[in-house]
Amino acid sequence: MRRAVYGLPATTLLLIGICAAPALAEPPAPPPTATARAELAALTVATPHSMDGYARDKFDIWSTQPDGCTTRQAVLARDGKDVQDKPGSCQPSSGSWYSVYDDTTVTDVAQATIDHMVPLTEAWRSGADTWTADQRKDFGNDLKDPQLLIASESANASKSDSGPADWKPTNHAFWCTYAKDYTHIKSVWKLTTTDGEKSALSTMLDTCTN
Repeated sequence: MRRAVYGLPATTLLLIGICAAPALAEPPAPPPTATARAELAALTVATPHSMDGYARDKFDIWSTQPDGCTTRQAVLARDGKDVQDKPGSCQPSSGSWYSVYDDTTVTDVAQATIDHMVPLTEAWRSGADTWTADQRKDFGNDLKDPQLLIASESANASKSDSGPADWKPTNHAFWCTYAKDYTHIKSVWKLTTTDGEKSALSTMLDTCTN
């Protein structure tokens, strides 16, 4: 159940037919540029691990959060504008969602996909293959760090399982934040990198102005 909005308890809102989802929180902010550069320099360069044993469901994505909503629903509520839920549900029925990868706005919730900044496959081959099931679940549903964000279907499909060595947002204005967030996730989760990825991240960090 969502928390109170408009000064009324959520239960009252349901009774009068209003199911507006509040902005639960702001997306995690990227670290300062100097911090991102230090984190990038500290990443361990290593040969990518084998994809043997990989399965997307090993990350238990979109698990249920303490409020009873799924991780996906939490991100849609957090990052959407004018979001309204279906009555008695955490599932948005309407709203708009900004896809920063390609600088577009999505108004159909079915087309507002949730992207993992560091793809699950990339995490697997850079260290997640050795994690416990709980660690992988935490990574796949990480709301504390800038790991989950809205992406249009086309941007998500274009990015797919690629990292910055092979894919960059078409919205160049997002390159700085993308590099900061990607680097921060790898640093927080102690994932390795490659020379190609490190070079691409460094190039994008060069676009930062502060």
